[in-house]
Amino acid sequence: MGSKRTTFSALAALTALLALVVILFGAYVRLSDAGLGCPDWPGCYGRLGVPSTPEAIDRANRAFPERPVETAKAWKEMVHRYLAGALGGAILLLALSAWWSRGRLPTGLPSLLVALVVFQGLLGMWTVTLRVMPVVVTAHLAGGLATLALLWWLALRQSNFPGSHPAPALMRLRPWVWGGLALVCIQILLGGWTSTNYAALACTEFPTCYGGRWWPPADFGAAFVIRRDLGIDYEFGVLDSAARTAIHLTHRLGALVVLLYVGALSLIILRRAQTGIERGMGIAVAAALCLQLGLGIANILGHLPLAVAVAHNGGAALLLIALVSLIHLLTPDRQATATGVAEMSRNSS
Repeated sequence: MGSKRTTFSALAALTALLALVVILFGAYVRLSDAGLGCPDWPGCYGRLGVPSTPEAIDRANRAFPERPVETAKAWKEMVHRYLAGALGGAILLLALSAWWSRGRLPTGLPSLLVALVVFQGLLGMWTVTLRVMPVVVTAHLAGGLATLALLWWLALRQSNFPGSHPAPALMRLRPWVWGGLALVCIQILLGGWTSTNYAALACTEFPTCYGGRWWPPADFGAAFVIRRDLGIDYEFGVLDSAARTAIHLTHRLGALVVLLYVGALSLIILRRAQTGIERGMGIAVAAALCLQLGLGIANILGHLPLAVAVAHNGGAALLLIALVSLIHLLTPDRQATATGVAEMSRNSS
């Protein structure tokens, strides 16, 4: 049973790593404006690969005159789809392993992951058919990060990573860590909304917004309209400057809230930590938080360099899994707890 759990945990961890690769490459596709590199789904101009010969390109251009072939963008989009397909296959393999274990491995979370990856596929299709509608693309980003977090949680809970006997002083912080995770998730959604509405450069200065102003004109009413008309091409955004400014300012305020809350939480954890693992987790959360803040500021000051913008997505993923790891550390393992109780009973008798 122990070796089966270890193998399953290793497979879940490798699948989580693949999910991180998919997230980063998806961010690269989106930020390099290649989200509509293939105007149809699941193929590309009606093919499994990108049209490459002059004849194939000519046929594709006639079939999709509103979206002529851009080979580089099309390949970016198709590689992302291939990677996402590989991730779906790995998650299905995890689920099959759990189902075939006859109760020796958990089946609920792998089954949920299969459902989630199917929904992710639908969101990927709607991203194309609805022409990168912000609410769909933001949901797709959130779904990818949720997949990563659940895979990492699954790997941790089946591993030998410490988490069975957390310090009592830290155990009392578990609800606060969950609160930090909730705030980070909200901030991730705001970040996705900022990116998909092309509002990352609505403010071009830091800490002010632009022109030395802390609070320039902003239209919050138009900034967070979720449902918009169908048939609109949302590539490069449809909102005016005031609405984009409102989105950017909200994301900045969210970052400040996360910095204060998660930063204070990591300091408290470091003060209460009694083992090297506990101190390491506090440092990991603080480091991921500082990295993400630094990348966000660098995006503004550098006017959204592609590498930094992609890394900012990766920073969000690292902060997310650091908090998930911390929650695991503060969540006693049921099996280990039951074994400890049984041993105590035998010793007392």
